Amino acid sequence: MSIVKSGSAAYKPLGKQGKGSISTETGALSNQPYGFNTRFEDGKGTNPEELIGAAHASCFTMALSFALSGAGYDDGELNTTAKISLDKTDDGYEISQSALSLEASVEGITEDEFAKIAQEAKDNCPVSQLLDTKITLEYTLK
Repeated sequence: MSIVKSGSAAYKPLGKQGKGSISTETGALSNQPYGFNTRFEDGKGTNPEELIGAAHASCFTMALSFALSGAGYDDGELNTTAKISLDKTDDGYEISQSALSLEASVEGITEDEFAKIAQEAKDNCPVSQLLDTKITLEYTLK
């Protein structure tokens, strides 16, 4: 059985002059503006890369939280940022990397055990598996 979630986007007119909106079925985003200026300049609104970053950060953080709890650690806090790199190529653009940056506080865990669990969460969270790009992880364990 699949769990299916959806997002939608509209864009008109075409090209750089166009303006678009992005929505999610839950209403977390509702007609959020996006376009050339929000992706390649400093316009107000969103863009695909920051949405991918939010999805990757939240998926990884939840996977790590579940893995830590499964290993017997229930007291802690995780804060993750995912920086998505969009690079210009000869053929257009490509997403070349998702750089996860994590600050963690987990009561009673050793550095070695945390590193192992965090690496497994990075490799196995569904969004990491979906992205066909380089994924790095840096963390600070307090």
